[in-house]
Amino acid sequence: MADKMRSVKPSPEAPADSARPVHELIVAGQKPLRRFVAESWQRSLAIGVDPDRGAREAAAAVRLSELRNGHPLAVALPVIRKLLVDYAVDSGVVVAVTAADGTMLWVEGDAEACRKVAAMNFVPGADWSEQGAGTNAPGTALALDREVQIDGHEHFSRLVRPWTCTAVPVHDPVTGLPIGSIDLTGGSSIGSAQTLALVRATAVAVEHRLALSYSQTPAVPADSVGRLTVLGADRPSWHTVDERGRTRSQQLSGRHAEILVLLLQHSEGLSSDHLAVLLDERELDAVTIRAELSRLRRIVGTDTIGSRPYRLLAPMDSDMGEVFAALRRGDIDAALDNYTGLLLPRSGSPAVARLRTELSTSVRGAVLAASSAGDSRALRRWLDLPEARDDRHGWQTLHDHHGADELTRAHIRGHLTALDSALS
Repeated sequence: MADKMRSVKPSPEAPADSARPVHELIVAGQKPLRRFVAESWQRSLAIGVDPDRGAREAAAAVRLSELRNGHPLAVALPVIRKLLVDYAVDSGVVVAVTAADGTMLWVEGDAEACRKVAAMNFVPGADWSEQGAGTNAPGTALALDREVQIDGHEHFSRLVRPWTCTAVPVHDPVTGLPIGSIDLTGGSSIGSAQTLALVRATAVAVEHRLALSYSQTPAVPADSVGRLTVLGADRPSWHTVDERGRTRSQQLSGRHAEILVLLLQHSEGLSSDHLAVLLDERELDAVTIRAELSRLRRIVGTDTIGSRPYRLLAPMDSDMGEVFAALRRGDIDAALDNYTGLLLPRSGSPAVARLRTELSTSVRGAVLAASSAGDSRALRRWLDLPEARDDRHGWQTLHDHHGADELTRAHIRGHLTALDSALS
């Protein structure tokens, strides 16, 4: 069938403006297809993809949020936006980023084009694998693990025929396996060699960004099942060591990070009801907690979290724990080395909020105590943190420190004046 699809030319009896749908012409062997496209059509036909619809329905918002937060491409999204999305705006072009299974994670670009492609379910959360939507650039690029360009009539679904697409797979810099694809969708100009070069260069830049993020991942202690990072403005993440001894990182949803933080603080364990109250005093129930724990175990390992009560079954390192431990030792420098900012600043959990206040207040108190003893270095480091910008007492203390020079005092006086003006 593939040979027939490739080799049969349109007959004189079938003019170019034939009323028969292009899809039927190709199935009948009356319009040629490139070899890799014909083979993709064969796969689409074999699994029963319906050519009269677009992709499968989009994922629920909650699941989509989890997919995005936990996907390694999230860290490289600024690179994609800078190199592709900025170009696509007002150009009639859409940029799509998919996961390895073909699920759309982000669809951005020209507003009108985004509205039009939404009609064929080219939206975040939809399944654009070959199994879900037939031959299409993102899905076929992942199926073949190679860059592809699909012209309008080459799409298996009739709904996608008005569009031309260019997609390039993105690979994990450590394993070499595909973790997703980057796609440009638009008019016929998207099928050019220049577009392919642009998307290819973006994929290379993304892989370099991922390699950099892996190299910056904190080491996981040998006796730990993993390391949890929950301080500062970055997304919470979970770090483990692979079979070759290399540290790997995976972003966590806010809820999963909250659960791990609370389990770290309650070594005695927590019932589902108690955990629900600590996470949200009003809205959560035990069924929701059990579902969240089930998903979390798939990330951190089934042997990491026990049940009845929920508790950690193995040592787990965290930047939060390292700060608390350094404070207990009286090592303020080590505490500030690990304290990169507030604990889960976006969390609305009442228990996490209390812990956030406790940790921040403890670090600040230790810093001020060191300053009273004559050492202002730690105070300077504390005041560099975003949460300390409005710490008037801290700024005043640094101003009054005997080691401060006049230039520093002048700068601090200006800052104090601005703080007082904002509060008046």
